[in-house]
Amino acid sequence: MEILLKGAVGMFGAALVLAWLGTFARWFVIKGVDGGFIKNYEVLVKAHVDFILMSLFCLAFYAIKIPLPLAACWLIVIGGFTNPGVFVIVMFKPDAWKFMWMRIYTGLSFICTTVGFSWAGWTIIQAL
Repeated sequence: MEILLKGAVGMFGAALVLAWLGTFARWFVIKGVDGGFIKNYEVLVKAHVDFILMSLFCLAFYAIKIPLPLAACWLIVIGGFTNPGVFVIVMFKPDAWKFMWMRIYTGLSFICTTVGFSWAGWTIIQAL
């Protein structure tokens, strides 16, 4: 279950990077970041919030101290990176949705996250 903690730290790190990118795009503007490097500021904010929420889910699953299957933990962490990753991709390439690889990536990400969270939830319910 330690993978949940390691994943949460990575997700916090990703959220911090996005926070700094957002800061350089809007408040302490660095030429080329806003409108050049960052194509969609609103999606940047969504990615930032999603990384924070996913990391909090990881910490919550770890904190309840109910042993979860290792594979479920891995699926949660993978989904915790790939779901906000959808926003990150769109932040850089707003037209990504027209590509099949993006649709496949998004579908696999949602499946992975759904299976991981459902498996963890089922395990928790059985432990009560």
